[in-house]
Amino acid sequence: MKASPNYRHAVYAGSFDPVTYGHTAIIERAARLYDRVTVAIGVNPAKTSLFTPEERLTMLRDALAGCDNVDVESFSGLLINYCRGLGAGVLVRGLRLLTDFEYEFQLGLANRDLEPDIETVFMFTESEHVYISSSLVKEIAMNGGDYSRYVPPGVLKALRSKYPQP
Repeated sequence: MKASPNYRHAVYAGSFDPVTYGHTAIIERAARLYDRVTVAIGVNPAKTSLFTPEERLTMLRDALAGCDNVDVESFSGLLINYCRGLGAGVLVRGLRLLTDFEYEFQLGLANRDLEPDIETVFMFTESEHVYISSSLVKEIAMNGGDYSRYVPPGVLKALRSKYPQP
């Protein structure tokens, strides 16, 4: 007999390359709603990342040090299988713009088809973070712009090591 998923345990997954204040705001809100939140760093060998999975683990753990009910781990493979393995009953997804919705809706439906007992919950990003993405932060950093207001201090330091300012 299959064990029932824990609907008080949520998973928030992403590449977090790097983590931004938009990500941490969603995680902190999820941590208020659920007893346990696992932040799952997806590792996809087919994708090129700026930061290693270990660097991303360190940055996220540092940024979320004050959230006692939040764990940070990495995983590979299907997210729904990872959630099953944890016994988590909820997938949290952040929505910034309308363009996110179609992609996230498709993923949510596919995950529901694969595992009907795991719910997907969408959380809207705060208005001050709507336009911030990891890709945008990397582009600003690569071109010498000021991205300090978009990322936690540990991420700022890590990005400056990758893209030294003139």
